Amino acid sequence: MLNQIKNPENLKKIPAKNLPDLCEEIRQVLIQKISTNGGHLAPNLGVVELTTALHYVFNAPTDKIVFDVSHQTYVHKMLTGRAQAFTDPKHYLDVNGFSNPKESPYDLFTMGHTSTSLSLACGLAKARDLQKQKHHVVAIIGDGSLSGGQAYEGLNNIAEQGGNIIIIVNDNEMSIAENHGGYYKNLEKLRATNGKAEDNFFRALGLDYIYEPNGNDVHALIKVLEKVKNCTTPTVIHIHTIKGCGYAPAMKNPEKFHYTAPFDPATGKHKFINQTENYTDITYQFIEKQMQSDPKLVTITSGTPNPTGFELNRRQKAGLQFVDVGIAEEHAVAYAAGLAKGGAHPIYGVQGSFLQRSFDQLHQDLALDSNPATLLVFGDHIHGMGGSTHNGFYDIVQLGSIPNLLYLAPISKQSYLQMLDWAINQTERSVAIRVPDQVINDPLSLNNKFTANSRIVINGNEIAIIAVGSAFPLAQQVVDTLNKKGIQPTLIDPICISELDEKLLTKIAKNHSLIITLEEGALAGGFGEKIASFYGDQNIKVHNFGFTTSLTADFKPNTFLKQNGFTVENITNYILKHR
Repeated sequence: MLNQIKNPENLKKIPAKNLPDLCEEIRQVLIQKISTNGGHLAPNLGVVELTTALHYVFNAPTDKIVFDVSHQTYVHKMLTGRAQAFTDPKHYLDVNGFSNPKESPYDLFTMGHTSTSLSLACGLAKARDLQKQKHHVVAIIGDGSLSGGQAYEGLNNIAEQGGNIIIIVNDNEMSIAENHGGYYKNLEKLRATNGKAEDNFFRALGLDYIYEPNGNDVHALIKVLEKVKNCTTPTVIHIHTIKGCGYAPAMKNPEKFHYTAPFDPATGKHKFINQTENYTDITYQFIEKQMQSDPKLVTITSGTPNPTGFELNRRQKAGLQFVDVGIAEEHAVAYAAGLAKGGAHPIYGVQGSFLQRSFDQLHQDLALDSNPATLLVFGDHIHGMGGSTHNGFYDIVQLGSIPNLLYLAPISKQSYLQMLDWAINQTERSVAIRVPDQVINDPLSLNNKFTANSRIVINGNEIAIIAVGSAFPLAQQVVDTLNKKGIQPTLIDPICISELDEKLLTKIAKNHSLIITLEEGALAGGFGEKIASFYGDQNIKVHNFGFTTSLTADFKPNTFLKQNGFTVENITNYILKHR
């Protein structure tokens, strides 16, 4: 049936009695494709029936359907003309994993971060009403996403604005991991009472409310959607679903299958297991050891415990020294500042693209008073980025512009651990560490007591290469290539990328005429531009290598590096031409 559906109109022609069979077909297609290519499995399995019901009842794209986060839009894509990208292995890469208006008019927004659908729907409904249009607006938001502050702001304004807005709360009792926050006790009470509990958060805001316990029953969902379709006041449909529904391994371990690498569909076992050393394990081993000797050390996550290696058993072992604040990065940063001010030693591990959401707290709550919290920023390197929504492209620009925040960029395992040890034991500065991707060993970095001053790794002359963190291996390859041509450049590890080591920069100006900077991040406003500005009134040529083009939805790291000239060949050729 799926290959016959080119648009939602085709779906509506399928007899209602056949829809459960269609849902089962969709479910098997999901498992087959994701087991081959990887992707978000458990979230999509949980909304097969919901998405089918939505497109059966509403008339997208005239009716506006907004998915929160959009990592659960695979089924939506199948039913809106993109089924071949899921049924035909030759076309598996035709679509990306998130909502993308350039891909289809059925995708309203480019979405990858959470808790935004309610605000977006509120705006769409207001625009509709201003123009006296009659279409419907539907927002889908997961229970995990409700922990984000913007979700509350959206609900609050929807209640005041009024009109035909349908809010579907997809409650599967999970975020990426388990849910955290007092709000979830109310959801639990509503589930236990079949939606009849007097204590109802949604009704308290003035929203109409309906509970549907059978969130994986397509007929039950169609019935409730038809009932509220033409509502005149904002209405919440609270549905209970099963994350990973229909696939036993994902139902047993929904956290593991939230996003998964390729796996054997028969067993659920992953096909590729990374046996190499990685910074997730390195970070956990360091923190776990420190917790044993420092009862004031607290590790924080905002709904994503995996970067720091805190799997479920490890979270349980850490007890009160591990805190998941839910998907609430703004709160996490301010919470860390409060912990630090109160004498605790907080470590907040976070993906760089998610940290973007807390810029004001980083500036006002954390760094303005130099509260000594430690932030570990993951994924801000080319192989940790995920297209137009999931990338740390601007972290150096953003964090490097905040006064009193020391942003450090280690080049090796040894320098990372040294920085981390120093950061949690000092009380003078707010510190963020840009965790690299490739684990390299550099015992020489431990020769001296840690300081934020730059380090000359190789002494040379005429040409100096300053390489930020994860760009350091590339710089080493450039140096090796130049050495073969009889050229010995100076290689510098800047260590700190929020402040300049003016003493060292002044020193190398005496015997260098060309300065090259390498950074995996945006050039405009980046670290390299700080170097160029420092040498602006001197007779020294500075050239910055980094990223000038934007990441696209179908982002491919090697292609992107070539587009930006971030290769050994291009950098070497530039140096040879301009030395």
